[in-house]
Amino acid sequence: MRLKLLVFLALLGVTVAEDNDLLQDSSITEYRGYFNREHSLLKPYMGHGMDVPYWDITGSTIVTAQQIRLTPNLQGRQGAVWSQIPVQSRDWELMVTFRIHGDSGKLFGDGIGIWYTRERNQVGPVFGSKNGFSGLGVFLDTYHNDYSSYAHTFPYIYAMVSDGTVMYDGDKDGGDGRLGGADSGCEVKFRNVEHETHVLIRYVGDTLTVYQDTENTGKWNQCLRVGGVHLPTGYYFGLSSATGDLSDNHDITAVRMFEIEYSRAENLNEMDPSRIQPKADYVAPRDHVSNPSPSQMSTWGKWLLIILGVCATVGGIAVFGYLWYQDRQSRSRKRFY
Repeated sequence: MRLKLLVFLALLGVTVAEDNDLLQDSSITEYRGYFNREHSLLKPYMGHGMDVPYWDITGSTIVTAQQIRLTPNLQGRQGAVWSQIPVQSRDWELMVTFRIHGDSGKLFGDGIGIWYTRERNQVGPVFGSKNGFSGLGVFLDTYHNDYSSYAHTFPYIYAMVSDGTVMYDGDKDGGDGRLGGADSGCEVKFRNVEHETHVLIRYVGDTLTVYQDTENTGKWNQCLRVGGVHLPTGYYFGLSSATGDLSDNHDITAVRMFEIEYSRAENLNEMDPSRIQPKADYVAPRDHVSNPSPSQMSTWGKWLLIILGVCATVGGIAVFGYLWYQDRQSRSRKRFY
């Protein structure tokens, strides 16, 4: 009963939030809050020398005067950029301008991951970054792995929150961990378009909203909105990408971060925001887990079965030997008499 009530309240929060959405159809150049230079990436990206101030550049990432290319259109590449300074603002907006393009026809991949996580600079299988992350991932996914579970097409934008124990399921395109449900997100045709694409991630008042402008209208269009999302301060922003057998150019042209002022009701029992455990009140049902790690009990169970099997085999041999010996003794006595 309590679980049903939580799900109902979360869904109700999503509906109310959507009814009071103030950014829908607003201009993408209409900024809010305080611009934070330390968590932004703007041209010219490089400072003195080849370093990008406040950011780490890893893997196959190449910084040019026009863009930050996370991966070239080549197979088996991984690249990322990660902020060096943790975010201290509890409420914020992150605007990312990007392009994904290539000449690989109908098969291409894999997309871009936009991160707000405790870990940084850790290479892994989730769009080039670590699985089992702690924090938020917003995914610009261009390759459809699971054709049986969804009515929507790809490219697709969706989000996920993990406390480090929830794994991203690549076989189901993250479907069992998507915020707001398996179909929460939006179809977006941003690949191989002539213009840049803009995505705005807004985290204010424990509500996560993602907007996009993929048609170059200059206005925000809501992609997803989920209430009851709890994220701590002190995490890092990052952007990563990876190619496998399929590939694309994954380019970042701008990142703008704004600290948002938001009035919260006084709560004496509210903990230090840096100690909040990442979680969401409502996610998709988890009916599939990719690559589960074996538990200690299952390992002991396997050993127990092996030991029992060996004992049964030895016991069977002993019984057979005893019966054979008794039969031979009986025959010897018959010959003697």
